[in-house]
Amino acid sequence: MTVTNLDGKHALVTGGGTGIGAAIAFALVQAGAAVTICGRRNEPLEKTAAAHDKIFAAIADVTDESAMARLYQQAQAARGTFGIVVANAGGAQSAPADKVTTELWNRTLNVNLTGAFFSVQPALVGMRARRWGRIIFIASTAGLKAGRYIAPYVAAKHGVVGLSRALALETAKDGITVNAVCPSYTETPMLNEAVRRIVATTERSEADARAALAAKNPQGRFIKPEEVAAVVLWLCQQSSASITGQAISVSGGETW
Repeated sequence: MTVTNLDGKHALVTGGGTGIGAAIAFALVQAGAAVTICGRRNEPLEKTAAAHDKIFAAIADVTDESAMARLYQQAQAARGTFGIVVANAGGAQSAPADKVTTELWNRTLNVNLTGAFFSVQPALVGMRARRWGRIIFIASTAGLKAGRYIAPYVAAKHGVVGLSRALALETAKDGITVNAVCPSYTETPMLNEAVRRIVATTERSEADARAALAAKNPQGRFIKPEEVAAVVLWLCQQSSASITGQAISVSGGETW
């Protein structure tokens, strides 16, 4: 199997309706895989699914373990077991640490860390039985370094990197690879929301806010979702079988 031949594979992409998740879904389906995308909002899921007849949308909240179990049961009954799982769903909200509420802390860890685990855990038995699998967590450069005013997000994404490394060790002899892809600021709806928050709290212009965020990347730009998808696609090919337990920075040199 090469990067351009995922025929017969069934992939799950959480948070697949927009942004990085949608770009990953398109990359996988163009390589021949059938792709199930899930999320909490039906409209963006259906819009992405409508773009290709091998992308299938399903409503599921990654923080709900029973909802993810139902998704696995229904999607795998219809299209076969998942050989590729991309845990992409996530979200961030900024606040100084002394103003982080318990509700904000729990919500951030639930969607970014616990939800990532719920997304991949049901795939392990089937992947072990077939002795092939690709588990890919979409983490963040916040999983490799610290950042001000996003303590819950930093904690969650560091947890995702640690989770990927632990699972990589557990599955190293099973034909399964487990990796984390860690993008810097990427052109997505999540980035647009971050810009809106900066404008609202600092009274900077939108252009100034975007420039300040882009400057964190040594290349002086935002990452494109398709660049993240290309790394995911590379990790799915057979020639990447020795790449496991890695946290791959996609950041223009911001971190490594």
